[in-house]
Amino acid sequence: MASTLLCTLEITVISGEDLRNNRRPIKKNAFVVVRTDSYNSRRTDMDTDNGSYPKWNEKLVVDMPMHAQFITLEVQCKTSLGNKTVGTTRIPVSDFVGGYVPESYLHFLSYRLRDQNGERNGIVNISVRVKVPEYASCSRTELGIPLGMGVALGQRNFGGGIVTGVPVLCTCPGKY
Repeated sequence: MASTLLCTLEITVISGEDLRNNRRPIKKNAFVVVRTDSYNSRRTDMDTDNGSYPKWNEKLVVDMPMHAQFITLEVQCKTSLGNKTVGTTRIPVSDFVGGYVPESYLHFLSYRLRDQNGERNGIVNISVRVKVPEYASCSRTELGIPLGMGVALGQRNFGGGIVTGVPVLCTCPGKY
């Protein structure tokens, strides 16, 4: 596992809506388990007050392997017989990595939960931010590159100027 490249995610589990156990609204003790793979998972604290409309507002920091295509959220409820899965959703990594937004952009997302029979069973609301390591900055001054450094271009190439290429290691999936 040590050789696997990881990307760190900040996932804030905000709330749930219309959660049911055997088609009846749950009364209390709902929590969420976030899994990025079989080695990386975190869970929220239990919401004991809000029944089938729980509020967690809990930030979980979890590592995600670079090859991951989905993360899984399971809403569970503690019952007298143990923990019961209320609903599950698989979130495509492409929903918050890549595209035309900055890497550290905060995404607010809502997903439909499905029970063990595949039937609709509520909604979970989350926010996701890909944590960008500090060394990933591309600022010339932060990289220690003097302003005059670069390769001079002749006047025939796009009006002249300076070209500077700085290799940057990208540690998030979908970024090449």
